Amino acid sequence: MKIEDVLKELSAREEIVPVSIQWNAVEEAHLEVRPEDFKKACLFAHQKTGAPVSALFAEDMRAALNSFFIRCVFASRTESKWLIVSARLDGEAPEFDSLANDIFSASLFEREISEMFGIKRRGAFDSRRLRLHTEVWPEGFYPLRKDFKPPEKYGDTGQNYAFRRVEGNGVFEVPVGPVHAGIIGPGHFRFSAAGEPVLNLEIRLGFTHRGVEKLFEGKTAGSALAFAELVDGEAAFAHSLAFAGAVEKIRGVKVPERHQLVRAILLEMERLYNHAADVGGIATDVGFSFPAACASVIKENMLALNEKLTGSRYLKNFNRIGGVLKLPRSAMEAIGSGLAAAEKDFSALKEMLYGSVSFMDRVEETGILPHKTAVELGVSGPAARASGVAADLRADFSPLYKSAEFRPARQERGDVLSRLNVRVFEFEESIKLIRKFAGMLETGGEEEPAAGEPRSGCALGYAESWRGPVLYWVRIGENALVERCKITDPSFCNWEGLAQAAPGNIIPDFPLCNKSFNLSYPGNDL
Repeated sequence: MKIEDVLKELSAREEIVPVSIQWNAVEEAHLEVRPEDFKKACLFAHQKTGAPVSALFAEDMRAALNSFFIRCVFASRTESKWLIVSARLDGEAPEFDSLANDIFSASLFEREISEMFGIKRRGAFDSRRLRLHTEVWPEGFYPLRKDFKPPEKYGDTGQNYAFRRVEGNGVFEVPVGPVHAGIIGPGHFRFSAAGEPVLNLEIRLGFTHRGVEKLFEGKTAGSALAFAELVDGEAAFAHSLAFAGAVEKIRGVKVPERHQLVRAILLEMERLYNHAADVGGIATDVGFSFPAACASVIKENMLALNEKLTGSRYLKNFNRIGGVLKLPRSAMEAIGSGLAAAEKDFSALKEMLYGSVSFMDRVEETGILPHKTAVELGVSGPAARASGVAADLRADFSPLYKSAEFRPARQERGDVLSRLNVRVFEFEESIKLIRKFAGMLETGGEEEPAAGEPRSGCALGYAESWRGPVLYWVRIGENALVERCKITDPSFCNWEGLAQAAPGNIIPDFPLCNKSFNLSYPGNDL
């Protein structure tokens, strides 16, 4: 159902009273309802759009309105529009009816709201914290409130995290982490197993919580754009693109087509080096070292190409509000030769992997994430597409990608092999897209970025990173500084997808399952 029809039907329902309905640009509808109608309105929007919760977050607006606001974001893929349902909560004792019992994809967001703002969730089934660990963080301190002052003392609070327990004869627990060998981030994985098969996996993160959203507050748009590149270094360009998109909406900026093309090229370049690394990582975790080494060569060559194009191996400091810097004159030649080499090397890598019986035996039917589970959890990106969820912001929201006849990847079985297949397909599709965009770029003029004038307002920016959709909801104040920046990285919900893919496998296969998702610790530990 179209969002306009959803809003009309919802307005006609006697039990839900809209406070206001506004459109931000042409793709973003804002529906405000009474606090008592918030849950009903969200359930109605979820039912009619068929979409999971893309983001659910709060704002502290007590200084201006003596209120908190809560906002829930849904995507209407069929018409390339967003619906944001909001409610104004009491500034002294804020609370709302929990959505998580009916829309499970809201659960993690609600836990985040509770610990960061101290907003009560009526009827919530999970009261545990996500990032402010109960063992060391005292009660009554909510970092995203505007009047937050950190506690004077940190230390043992005498409380422990309530892990879920699986009980029965022969069931034992295997705790892994949070400190791991190698260079990966910290995360605690608690396996419940009976013999070899895993019965349950619970993942606890937040060990490197950095207060990123708080650090955005008070920054200018330009300095905040540079800061967005640091949120998750492997997806630096996607994060900067999502933030820039929000600010450009607020300013009413139309980005010139040439700059849109360069951005699309760089977004796919970021996808190429990461997908190559992931394919190599899967090979590493089955002990197949030679193709893993070949994948490392592909990644290194792509990073070197990134540096030739932008001066940064990780595509930093090239994006701007309203556009990008200029590519060097040798860009087209460098792109052409670099893609040719990557295509040849990747073809050889594919042949090694798919031609190995022992490799295929390890990845097929391992770590299955069922379609229904992926939908209910709000899993996104390659992990979702491997489980039959046909969602990709490039296909759903970008006219540029549609004009390039972009084909989203899709598999059905949801196992490690399916996630590998998605990455292989997307690597090859990205090469085709870059060539098309580069060809379109050669015929264009040299337009300057359209930065626009600073304005106050709020908007949602987004980009389909190599891991999945990155969302930035940004509010700019009258002083032209960021007042609120809500970030949703695809890893936030996808970690739970990994937890649901582990049961039924043996513990030694978990590294393989983990690498096939390859989720971000910093993307989660914001």
